Amino acid sequence: MDERLVAFQRLLDIMDELREKCPWDSVQTFDTLRCLTIEETYELSEAIVEKNYKDMCKELGDLMLHLVFYSKIASEQNLFDIKDVLNQLCDKLIRRHPHIYGAEKAQDAQQVHENWEKIKLQREGNRSVLGGVPKSAPSLVKAYRIQEKANGVGFDWHNAGEVWEKVQEELEEFKVEAEKQSEKMEDEFGDVLFALVNYARFMKINPDDALEKTNQKFIRRFQYVEEQAKNSGRKLTDLSLEQMEAYWQQAKQFE
Repeated sequence: MDERLVAFQRLLDIMDELREKCPWDSVQTFDTLRCLTIEETYELSEAIVEKNYKDMCKELGDLMLHLVFYSKIASEQNLFDIKDVLNQLCDKLIRRHPHIYGAEKAQDAQQVHENWEKIKLQREGNRSVLGGVPKSAPSLVKAYRIQEKANGVGFDWHNAGEVWEKVQEELEEFKVEAEKQSEKMEDEFGDVLFALVNYARFMKINPDDALEKTNQKFIRRFQYVEEQAKNSGRKLTDLSLEQMEAYWQQAKQFE
């Protein structure tokens, strides 16, 4: 028997046993697991960004457990089971890849993406191209996915130059409202961010990944400043801005 199937069956058997015998596992519900699943997803994301493949393997396992857990709970309520989950996924993959399992052709990834969006609209009954964007997704991720989906049906800029002009236009509009401290500042700042996300997409940059790397870089450098303050026998708040900046520049050089 395929070792992959043996491993998956082992997980299913353990899940059955835990659900029956473990005081914690036996009382979990869809609702109690939801926030934990989100946390596990972020931990997997962190491992991917850091290219920590050992942690990535572990976090994928944690996430897999949650998928099996939801399916187990659903089977107890006669809603669906793991077989239904896997079969509907396989059916969807076959349906959305007619260039592999049918007669259609796709020359590149862009054409596959365009076909994917058309199939969702024509064959799967989606009422809107944007219907598949989760409402609860983080705003930066949501903006990127909205733009990707609009691109999939041809609603997009022609080139990166046009998008950069839009970024500059939005920056000017925000600057005008910021100088007036008007109520429109927030809206205009949102437009700036949306335009920047769009430009990142044209430049083949995932804006969420880029921002997270910058977050991690800031943390490393700031913690270096904290460490240097401690090593000198002072609190961080005892340092002047100029002293903190000097340590910050040291941290940059070490990188």
